[in-house]
Amino acid sequence: MLRSALVPILFTAAVIGMIAFGLKQTGESSKAEGLRVLEESILRATVKCYAVEGRYPDTIGYIERNYGIRIDRTRYAVHYENFASNLFPEITVIELVKD
Repeated sequence: MLRSALVPILFTAAVIGMIAFGLKQTGESSKAEGLRVLEESILRATVKCYAVEGRYPDTIGYIERNYGIRIDRTRYAVHYENFASNLFPEITVIELVKD
């Protein structure tokens, strides 16, 4: 009798565990995708600026104002360093760690 009651409980626990694991994996994948999309958007806007204006943007703020890039500064830190208007800038996007 105990055995017949234990099987459905164990099965339910296993299903709940698999669902929780799947949700965790989906959340981590979504975070990585958000970072990748932001990096690619900034790179595309930088190249587009060079193609349209003949120079690379001076600051990341210029890209935000003129090329429609939106950066969630609560989630990402962006390092943008432009050495010269005709050299591709150094761009690094880092996801901020939340505790």
